[in-house]
Amino acid sequence: MWLEGSLCFMECNKAPRKLYKISSKSSRKVKGGAISLLALLVLLTTAACSQSNNNQVTTETSPPTTPTPAGDPGKPKIKAVATFLPMYWFTKAVAGNAAEVEILIPPGTEIHEYQATPENVKAIATANVLIKNGLGLEEFLEDTVKNAQNANLKQVDASKGIKALNEISPVVEPVKGKAHDHDHSSGNPHVWLDPVLAKQQVTNIRDALIVADPGNKATYEANAAAYVKQLDDLDNQFQQGLQKTPNCTFITFHDAYPYLAQRYNLKQVAVVEIPEDQLAPSDVQKVVNTVKKYNVKALFNEAGTDNKLLASLSKDLKLTLREISSLETGDKDPQSYFKSMKSNLETLQSACK
Repeated sequence: MWLEGSLCFMECNKAPRKLYKISSKSSRKVKGGAISLLALLVLLTTAACSQSNNNQVTTETSPPTTPTPAGDPGKPKIKAVATFLPMYWFTKAVAGNAAEVEILIPPGTEIHEYQATPENVKAIATANVLIKNGLGLEEFLEDTVKNAQNANLKQVDASKGIKALNEISPVVEPVKGKAHDHDHSSGNPHVWLDPVLAKQQVTNIRDALIVADPGNKATYEANAAAYVKQLDDLDNQFQQGLQKTPNCTFITFHDAYPYLAQRYNLKQVAVVEIPEDQLAPSDVQKVVNTVKKYNVKALFNEAGTDNKLLASLSKDLKLTLREISSLETGDKDPQSYFKSMKSNLETLQSACK
């Protein structure tokens, strides 16, 4: 073993090839055997050195260690639950991949009359944070949260700090006592349709996620700042796009757009929807007589709504019936907010000319 190790050391370190000198007596007696033994040792030495060199190459060319991500990689992500689509968009935009985000109300579902499901209770029971719009919109939440029995749940009112609007636009009820518009006792809840107020909601959501998950504070701050920048750009587009059409009056089938109207110097007349089977010519005429006193330029319906009253109004008022979105339906990509809002802007520009 000593001989093999010495040979390997010398060979691997470029020692001279002439390793040993054998005595004359030994060489005469076992000359042939000594040469064979020496050849065998050289072969073994070469193989050992080759293996050593291979090991050295592998070590030197191995890929660098992947940097440790920010925060504790072994810590599970927090879970945030958002009530409906705009709240989901804002929460997902801020959370990115740092937190799990779920939505309670499927997109396109009527929020005001929503009934909670067992899946909703389960989602809230396992959540760290619950994000709601507030202002009385999510009436189903109180009992649902109680049933979830999640003592550690942090509830976030995304409209905190926002001054709610009440009845700033005319609301027309075609049939007295039979209209079924929604009671906004806390103020109109549709604040997400104003890009400036949407920034406040994003900020409130950011602050709540930071409290729940301080290890990802930098991520939440960076994501929120990027989304707020987009909201600033969107606000500028609305300001520039509607500055030539001040005081444009439009009619919608429910009172969803007062914040948007106030922000951009428009005027909404909300026609409260009634059941289709209760419509009569006198009902339609009542609405026509009421709204004719306004200089109405636009008549809007919402996607997926077949409203006979608005269809009749469009004929009597000689206005084109166009679609506008309250952003309660669509896909879950947070960028869908901007796509829908820009579509609304184009619709308003076209109708208010």
